[in-house]
Amino acid sequence: MKLFDSHCHLDDERFNEDREELIKKLKEDGVYKLVTAGYSLQGSRNAVELSKKYDFIYATIGISPNDVPDTQEELNRQIEELKVLYKNYKKIVAVGEIGLDYHWNTDNKDIQKMAFIKQIELANELNLPIQIHTREAIMDTIEILKNNKVNKYGIFHCCPFNRELVKEGIKLGFYISFAGPTTFKNAKNAPEIINLVPEDRFLVETDSPYLAPEPHRGTRNDPRNVKYIIEKIAEVKGKSFEEIQNLACENAKRIFNIE
Repeated sequence: MKLFDSHCHLDDERFNEDREELIKKLKEDGVYKLVTAGYSLQGSRNAVELSKKYDFIYATIGISPNDVPDTQEELNRQIEELKVLYKNYKKIVAVGEIGLDYHWNTDNKDIQKMAFIKQIELANELNLPIQIHTREAIMDTIEILKNNKVNKYGIFHCCPFNRELVKEGIKLGFYISFAGPTTFKNAKNAPEIINLVPEDRFLVETDSPYLAPEPHRGTRNDPRNVKYIIEKIAEVKGKSFEEIQNLACENAKRIFNIE
């Protein structure tokens, strides 16, 4: 197998006991490349350190909507720190995960929006794509992307199964990334969304350690489980596992500018 997990969190504390052992197994079990995603200043530093240590691991840097600081001053300081991270180390392939989350946070929408816009500006400055987290904030997410051009486009990570978001995202030039929920038995409209996405604009991810796919739902997720998302997409599209695996891999290499 040649699996490319386009978004996971290998620095998560759930991997603390066996991280190195797991990473060695990943390559043996067909994980060709993966992107471990930053979500805070420290999470971004951790992602970069992992990418330094392993040749097949790449990193993103960013401040997620669930990790934005309380003040604009602190937000600006953290963004400057992200710039320093990038300048000191070039195996960083995107700014993310960034975006809006009104499920967990409803009292700081203004600074979430500010952080999103400022990090789009950061991505443009660094000539990188973005990885977008959006939850219960679809209209505001679309509005910000329409009003703030992203030069290198980007990815809707663990994309919600919302046809308007997917249609607008594709129209704006973004990629759609499918994760574990694609395989869930209650994801009734997953096939419709899969079929909406052109073959050159989809990615697969685990978002591990979260959102383990069927048949491992409820357990700690890891990048090897990206194969179950590939199986689901292949089933829906009537294609072979190898075809979908190869398309996902080539799409990921293209958007992340990985040789």
